[in-house]
Amino acid sequence: MTFQAEWLRGTLLGLALVMAAPALADNNPDDGVVTDFLLDNGMEVVVIPDHRAPIVTHMVWYKIGSADEPPGKSGIAHFFEHLMFKATSNHAAGELDRAVAAIGGSDNAFTSYDYTAFHETVVPQALGEMMGFEADRMRNLILNDDVIKTERDVILEERRSRIDSNPQAVLDEEIDATLWQNQPYRIPVIGWMQEMEKLNRTDAMAFYNKYYTPNNAVLVVAGDVEPETVKALAEKTYGKIARGPDLPPRIRPVEPEQNTRRTVTLTDGRVSVPSFTTQWVVPSYHTAKPGEGEALDVLSEILGGGNRSRLYQELVVRQGIAAEAGAFFQGTMLDDTNFTVYGAPRGDAKLADIEAAVDAEIARIAKDGVTSDELEKSKDRFVRSMIFARDKQEDMANIYGSTLATGGNVQDVQQWPDRIRKVTADQVKAVAARYLNLDHATTGYLLPQTQAGN
Repeated sequence: MTFQAEWLRGTLLGLALVMAAPALADNNPDDGVVTDFLLDNGMEVVVIPDHRAPIVTHMVWYKIGSADEPPGKSGIAHFFEHLMFKATSNHAAGELDRAVAAIGGSDNAFTSYDYTAFHETVVPQALGEMMGFEADRMRNLILNDDVIKTERDVILEERRSRIDSNPQAVLDEEIDATLWQNQPYRIPVIGWMQEMEKLNRTDAMAFYNKYYTPNNAVLVVAGDVEPETVKALAEKTYGKIARGPDLPPRIRPVEPEQNTRRTVTLTDGRVSVPSFTTQWVVPSYHTAKPGEGEALDVLSEILGGGNRSRLYQELVVRQGIAAEAGAFFQGTMLDDTNFTVYGAPRGDAKLADIEAAVDAEIARIAKDGVTSDELEKSKDRFVRSMIFARDKQEDMANIYGSTLATGGNVQDVQQWPDRIRKVTADQVKAVAARYLNLDHATTGYLLPQTQAGN
């Protein structure tokens, strides 16, 4: 059970390129033909057949994440993810885990800013049983004060071990809290310690009763199944749950115009190599004007998406001054998102030199744009790097689940590769000039203790 860093979401919609990849030889002709339907209680169901192996991935996505939490209750979404593995009126605590392990499957869950997801990978014959478990805990959890206290201690220790003891994680939290002035993405998914310590049964039950309903969930099933079978099983399990009250639109505080440059610096004796990250607030696929999200995605690939990118070739290969340098765009978010560049020096090079070189590449694209050859090769790299994700059912389930949980639909996923291919060099130049303004950026520096004050 984990809380997901925001970078994960940047990869999920990108994986949609695989849906346009050529089918592998000897595939069933129905493989990859996606079916989408609604149960009578409002639960959306997506089926992605893939008959190459006798396994199936079953995921339930709830349209509730840390950015939807009530003020002062940070961490309740991730906390409740943990509580969903406790006893229900029909099953003992841990019974789902034991049932999955007994057949050699796997199960887990994760929480992010915009959604919480639960998943199992099992043999197809166990799909109905998995649906029964998930449908049961959607409404039948038994939570008492002892359960709450025990699991609260678990998430507090998780924060200590994963965040408080990790300098990079501490800095990332501080960068988020500085980048976002008003939007709830500024609050860590796992929560602030002082608020996590106060989470109680009343908080948990209010959260459960409001958000864990079939009409606030998306079921995604990928693997060796037929849509008709999935529909029959879903109606038999999830379909028996009463529809919950209609939730209001997920309208969150709007980020004000950013017009200053801000920096965050952390020095720590455990750090051996200095590094920096610079971030900007930019539109996500859900909030962008037509074509802007795709252009930002292509810009991130050209600028720093891999070992053929500008930053890697210039700083790592040609100049040899960087140990790492790159960029990424987190497109699959409900609200505006962030575009990030990063770097770390190699050998005797200085961090300031790396940062200046990265800034220069950004300015060059904003002023001169990109070449047509560079543009087309970046698109080709996008496709080639994603094509083998077709072999991973969980990746395909993630594509659809994350998109549908952040305001998109099945057609958005299916049409995305064509939209990427239509991105022009002028669009890439335009988004670089419009959004990657260094006077409006937030930069974080992670420095060894010996560099404090430098």
